[in-house]
Amino acid sequence: MQLSFSRSQSEATLYARNKDDEVLVVSIYVDDMLVTGSKLELIQKFKNEMEKVFEMTDLGVMKYFLGMEVMQTNDGLFICQQKYMSDILHRFKMQDCKPVSTPISTGLKLGKDESAEKVDESLYRSLIGSLLYLTASRPDILFAVTLLSRFMHSPRETHFTAAKRVLRYIKGTSTFGIFFPAFAGESLKLVGYSDSDWGGCIEDSRSTSGYLFSLGTSFFSWSSKKQETTAQSTAEAEYIVAAFAVSQAIWLRKMLKDLRCEQTEATKIMCDNISTVSISKNPVFHGRTKHIKIKFHFIREVQQSNEVLLVHCSSENQLTNIFTKALPKERFEDLRQRIGVCHRNAKEEC
Repeated sequence: MQLSFSRSQSEATLYARNKDDEVLVVSIYVDDMLVTGSKLELIQKFKNEMEKVFEMTDLGVMKYFLGMEVMQTNDGLFICQQKYMSDILHRFKMQDCKPVSTPISTGLKLGKDESAEKVDESLYRSLIGSLLYLTASRPDILFAVTLLSRFMHSPRETHFTAAKRVLRYIKGTSTFGIFFPAFAGESLKLVGYSDSDWGGCIEDSRSTSGYLFSLGTSFFSWSSKKQETTAQSTAEAEYIVAAFAVSQAIWLRKMLKDLRCEQTEATKIMCDNISTVSISKNPVFHGRTKHIKIKFHFIREVQQSNEVLLVHCSSENQLTNIFTKALPKERFEDLRQRIGVCHRNAKEEC
């Protein structure tokens, strides 16, 4: 703060200093810091100022941070967790397993399955926890891992077998990560995607929500989680996830403003359900929507204020399918590539 940085109102660990055309951004995690800026001289000056006050170690250009490997080139950033994946495979004795093409099979329906044999809870929780951290750079396994995390209180053999399939998938894609292409003068517009299945949980018939956000050509924010209420129609399930995506969009817009990348136009949220888009624009409560919780209807307010706009897109272009359901190999690989997950030496495919 003494160096004239402003703390982000949306993210407490983010600090920025804007002066004329010069930008300096610092992100803090406990006693580790990442710094970037518009000029190398600014970054060096900041490091010198910090070293006068604190005992610090300059590790240079970021290559490894919190278990994530970072490769910076003129083409963009490639982030992976190859070493971490190798450690997981060895820890759970799956280093010699046979790889599979998808993290979850399309016909699999997971429930409590109390008839199956119990497994070691601590072992199962350790495995799922490790996989959850891996989703920071591997959104392609997010749906499978969040689905399996629902059974950590009483895991059975069927759940552990499904979790080992995720490890088998990782074995075959251990060199994969996520690629963020370098900006090439394109407009840095924030765009979101929201989608859900309908009643996919066999225990309580609740749906799974998924959203994804891009800035320019890079996808950087994703989520997959079970909804809190049971939707009575596909339109309602899609409306609920759209509300969550809108909340995330508003938060991201505030952060981007702090970073001098203010979104002057409404952020588009792509939704493949026409009824959901219609409900979001219709202020009249009718028989099919009057039971929906009021908290989800704030979508209408932010659309009127021109912050967010729900837009219909085709199911073919709905990228968040990969976060809401198990997919066939061809569709899964297509979406995996389109969201930027690829082999470290095949970044041009992303």
